[in-house]
Amino acid sequence: MVQDILAPGLRVVFCGINPGQSSAHLGLPFAHPANRFWKVLHLAGFTDRQLKPEEAQLLLEYGIGVTKLVERPTVQASEVSRQEMRDGGVLLKDKIERYKPVALAVLGKQAFELGFGQRKSSWGKQKLMVGDTQIWVLPNPSGLSRITTDGLAEAWGELNVALKGQGR
Repeated sequence: MVQDILAPGLRVVFCGINPGQSSAHLGLPFAHPANRFWKVLHLAGFTDRQLKPEEAQLLLEYGIGVTKLVERPTVQASEVSRQEMRDGGVLLKDKIERYKPVALAVLGKQAFELGFGQRKSSWGKQKLMVGDTQIWVLPNPSGLSRITTDGLAEAWGELNVALKGQGR
């Protein structure tokens, strides 16, 4: 089981779709070697160095949290049903209302659209909010994603710049 890393008032909470098998086995978020989460987080300026999955608890010191839309681990996110994503969206909204981060970064358009009942979303900041929490849709850092690491860092960097001076 991969535990959420959450605390009240964070700058941003990143929300993945669900844990992969590597993450579930190790009990660490974004633990598969092909996943670019940790590299992109650093390249986008959220951390002063590239953290390792086993250092995930240090994210709180940077004002960053991590959660997921669906608890059930799979080999690929495509194994997660639409209903699981919709149900996960309800639980995610409750978490965000409880912890009140400045922003929620949902990793992937499909995750956002199914989790929040939206259609034809765009990348970046959304009009929809959860209470006072901004919602951003960012490309997923999975090794299966076709977007380049530089493209990921650029998209994530926009969020980092927008959040400068906000949250803890």
